[in-house]
Amino acid sequence: MQYWYFHLPNYVLAALFWTLIGRFMFSLFLPPDSPNYIFRWFRRLTDWLMRPVAFITPSIVPVLAHAPIAAFWVALARVAFFMALYAAGLMPRPAQ
Repeated sequence: MQYWYFHLPNYVLAALFWTLIGRFMFSLFLPPDSPNYIFRWFRRLTDWLMRPVAFITPSIVPVLAHAPIAAFWVALARVAFFMALYAAGLMPRPAQ
């Protein structure tokens, strides 16, 4: 893993993004206190991010929309991470 500093954060951000999408999809069909173990884990894994997103999101936005908004911020962070590494010349090079 020569480029672990790129792949590890990129993987974590991608997993967080898809977990937020999964949380949103489950929240369309399940109540917040559902005993479904997958939904409970999605909530447990993403609750730490939902608090700051709920704080900066206007109160007129429904709570159901907070997960896709958080996913947008995670996607934006992933792009910013990519751009920062690219600007620093630390991006992995394609094999020749």
